[in-house]
Amino acid sequence: MTSTTLFPPHGRLMTKLTALGPYLREKKSKEGQFFFDCLASCVNADKEPEQREFWGWWLILTATDNGYEYCYDFGRFDLNGEWSNGKLPAKHKDAVMKTLSDFHGKLMPFIVDECQLTLSSSSELTQTPLTELA
Repeated sequence: MTSTTLFPPHGRLMTKLTALGPYLREKKSKEGQFFFDCLASCVNADKEPEQREFWGWWLILTATDNGYEYCYDFGRFDLNGEWSNGKLPAKHKDAVMKTLSDFHGKLMPFIVDECQLTLSSSSELTQTPLTELA
């Protein structure tokens, strides 16, 4: 006898994932795939708010047969609202890594404990499994 993995409805997941932090981008998410990002550290805080760029991370969470797989990367969020991957400058690295680690500390218990699903790393973008960041 085979068992089918039961995923929560997409709407419920959107609500719950949004509650984890200010990271979920609804317009870049779709059924079975969620896009998160975090503008963790301002590149040019002396500029007007609409002229600021940020260092941060983005993470894509994709449904698998029995849970979710994630991939993430780091980079710069530019004035056009686009991410470009790149090496984090040393002075911004701690702030960016802390926000990613904090987010993982919320995502893992939700997916694994509350939803009873698996959460694993994809090798697509991911540089280090999130469990090693904590």
